[in-house]
Amino acid sequence: MREFSVPPVVTIADTTTLTDAVWDNARIAPQNVSFLRRADATADAWSPVTAAEFHAEVVAVARGLIAAGVQPGDRVALMSKTRYEWTLIDYAVWAAGAVTVPIYETSSAEQVSWILADSGAVALFVETTAHALLVSGLRADLADLREVWQIDAGGLATLTAAGEPVDAEAVEERRRAARAADVATIIYTSGTTGRPKGCSLTHRNLLAEVLNAVVAFDHLFKGESRTLLFLPLAHAFARLIQIAVVTTRATLAHSPDTRTLLPDLAAVKPTFLLSVPRVFEKVYTGAKTKAEAGGKGAIFARAEATAIAYSEALDSGGPGLLLRARHALFDRLVYGKLRAAMGGRCTDAVSGGAPLGARLAHFFRGVGVLVMEGYGLTETSPAVAANIPSAIRIGSVGRPLPGVTIRIADDGEILVQGDIVFGGYWNNPDASREVLDEGWFRTGDLGELDDDGYLTITGRKKEIIVTAGGKNVAPAVLEDRLRAHPLISQSVLVGDRQPFIAALITIDEEAWPGWLAANGRDADSTVAALAGDPALRAEIQKAVDAANKAVSSAEAIKVFRILGRDFTEATGELTPSLKVKRNVVHKTYADDIAAIYTK
Repeated sequence: MREFSVPPVVTIADTTTLTDAVWDNARIAPQNVSFLRRADATADAWSPVTAAEFHAEVVAVARGLIAAGVQPGDRVALMSKTRYEWTLIDYAVWAAGAVTVPIYETSSAEQVSWILADSGAVALFVETTAHALLVSGLRADLADLREVWQIDAGGLATLTAAGEPVDAEAVEERRRAARAADVATIIYTSGTTGRPKGCSLTHRNLLAEVLNAVVAFDHLFKGESRTLLFLPLAHAFARLIQIAVVTTRATLAHSPDTRTLLPDLAAVKPTFLLSVPRVFEKVYTGAKTKAEAGGKGAIFARAEATAIAYSEALDSGGPGLLLRARHALFDRLVYGKLRAAMGGRCTDAVSGGAPLGARLAHFFRGVGVLVMEGYGLTETSPAVAANIPSAIRIGSVGRPLPGVTIRIADDGEILVQGDIVFGGYWNNPDASREVLDEGWFRTGDLGELDDDGYLTITGRKKEIIVTAGGKNVAPAVLEDRLRAHPLISQSVLVGDRQPFIAALITIDEEAWPGWLAANGRDADSTVAALAGDPALRAEIQKAVDAANKAVSSAEAIKVFRILGRDFTEATGELTPSLKVKRNVVHKTYADDIAAIYTK
């Protein structure tokens, strides 16, 4: 199939904006708990924030922005970890008629300078003293930047106090003047290559996404629904969930540090989560490693196989009596503990940002947590397609969401049309023309649509490897399968214009101690020291052999190289959303790649 379209369920009126939900919630359900907010920076206690309280805080901060001279359409940047104040500032900026420009709190000085200068931001919220010091060194080159407020230094209280002379009616006037076609946010893509581009998304873009998506995912936003948001809110995927929760009067809690994720999950007890595949991989690997370290590796292996078989059976007539009995046994021994680690109430999760892999999806569904994989880009607000409980096909990224049309071009590229498609890149008409063609957005991804409209991602156009023999190889298939091995953290295929395909492999730091103990190696041994260890190489070879079964001989990995350390955002190989920057990997490990082909 070359094209599949799903009609919209909701259309956006010209006068509708993102702040409407905040005002409606305060009027219709003022005592509804909209947020759970940390009582302080270190406490485990969480305080409820009602819809009425949130509305009042949004108005107060918006009054402060107006007092500071922020005009409709002005860009206000926000550099912070995921926290309650992030969401508060976001809605206050919109209430003042301005545009939010998110900046990852891990961004370098060069990235911060570029985003502030390119967007022409007139004001900036930073979280920490370190952020404030970084920006202070850039101010001389930022002629538009007039104000900087530091959240951790009482910046919001200062701003609120400054706004007290401003009549609340001024906020109402700004809101009423805003239109759906106005730009709401400029999100700079973290970029796996090149300088970030600012994606201009309107209120209509985001509302068309959210209001249609919540219909498809209505089971997530009913009754006592709540979620714990731990992905960076500078990422469009997290922003989508933030807006969806506010719009549907569910409850949102923020977790700024994944190191506290387990206690946060235990405290908040979310009913659903969203994440990137790497987090699900970590949960799986951590559970497997813990079981093996406790001498229960064989039990976990049987439980894993049972979970996958149970999930697969759900797609083919249902599990038989014996499989159901085994599943019930392992539910008591293993699965219940995994669900408890996720808070005990979580039955659904949404995964995006990168391929999840069918094995991991089946594992979690068998455990009792349905992980629904989706697909999208910042330029599409972001979700384009998703699996939902009533229409799920594991291994695919689902069907188009309501209001979205997907077309497969002659060269296999995925094209997207609908109100979710952005209007272009900020200050970059040339780049906009490259990806927009008569209402169609060229994603740069390659995919296939089956007869039922389910989309499968097969690779990226720019990542296709062409071997010396002329064979086109999409790395994603093999890389996803390699990452499914608990000992492997990251994998990057190489081999462009070379005689064969090879792989760079990094080892999972959490799984490493368990492997050392199981193989009688010194507990202090590093990956770099044992990269040539026969037992380690044999273990990785098993993963490579299993992955190679998915492709032809010409596409198969012939050689692999174990790298001495894992990829990280700090060392530059990963984006803040944990995607691999291939150009950085190729540059950093150029000698390793060269050594593969010069033996």
